[in-house]
Amino acid sequence: MEKDDFLQLCRNNATAGNHGLSAAILPAVRQYLLNRPGGKLPVIWLETSDSGDNNIAFMNTTYPYLHQVFTDMIDLLYSNTFMAAQGSDALLLLESAAEGRYGPFTLIVEGAVPLKDGGIYNVIARTGSGPITALEAVKRLGAAAQYVVAAGTCASFGGASAAAPNMTGSVGVSQVLKRQVINVSGCPVNPDWLVGTLAHLLMYGIPELDDLNRPKLFYGFTVHRHCQRRSYFDNKDFAEKLGDIECMFSLGCSGPRTGADCPYRQWINHVSWPVKANTPCIGCTNRDFPDGSAPFFTPLPQKGKTGSAGQPPAGKGEKP
Repeated sequence: MEKDDFLQLCRNNATAGNHGLSAAILPAVRQYLLNRPGGKLPVIWLETSDSGDNNIAFMNTTYPYLHQVFTDMIDLLYSNTFMAAQGSDALLLLESAAEGRYGPFTLIVEGAVPLKDGGIYNVIARTGSGPITALEAVKRLGAAAQYVVAAGTCASFGGASAAAPNMTGSVGVSQVLKRQVINVSGCPVNPDWLVGTLAHLLMYGIPELDDLNRPKLFYGFTVHRHCQRRSYFDNKDFAEKLGDIECMFSLGCSGPRTGADCPYRQWINHVSWPVKANTPCIGCTNRDFPDGSAPFFTPLPQKGKTGSAGQPPAGKGEKP
């Protein structure tokens, strides 16, 4: 599959009433791997400070299903959740990857990274020589990786793990590493966004990114732009209570300032999304989520003006 064809699938699949990305991505990867000497994309997946929701969301990938992603797309070297190895055997895999024994690999980080007190508030392993903090692991593996992907809003920007008062000093991965980090934000991340990003890295390298370092093919437009209730907004016809069919801007919807393709990609086998379920968008892909989206059910002008790290509300790089 040519790169332009792949991008077209990512951008337009569900607006045409089908799920072309999901149906076509696996055959495209298989065809690509027939002519690729290096084989699948080697991946190390580190879980740091978050709720674990992103790997659960990743398990919900459909067409390709999870086992197909592992079998045909990525070579998962290490993951707290998915690997069989334990203890010293598991740590040996991390050590070997950092030393380059598996060749170029992609580091996926799920969760924010605590900085306070030397990062002691998140320990990924304990050894005879002392604990290995998430901060230490992310720095070392991030320096050795070919690509670094921040999966979810905590890893991308700090997210809920860095929400006020942020007692652990947690930050997004890009504030720890002095290199490019591809942010695939969301709380949790849509499995299509992550699988699509990994497929792009495998076949074409780094995708075009917005000014928040998110792939434009998934975050290039706001939720508001393609919302099924957009006509109500244009007619200034707003809902008065949850459950009403009109636009929920008056009930706190953050769609106008949130870059994501949720309205047409949808969630869990592409069947629904928050607004379809009568819940306002809470802006979970934004740089300042959740502080900048709170209180959730109040109109945008009344929401927080800064994020937990003093950042302005997200919105740059997103087209209305």
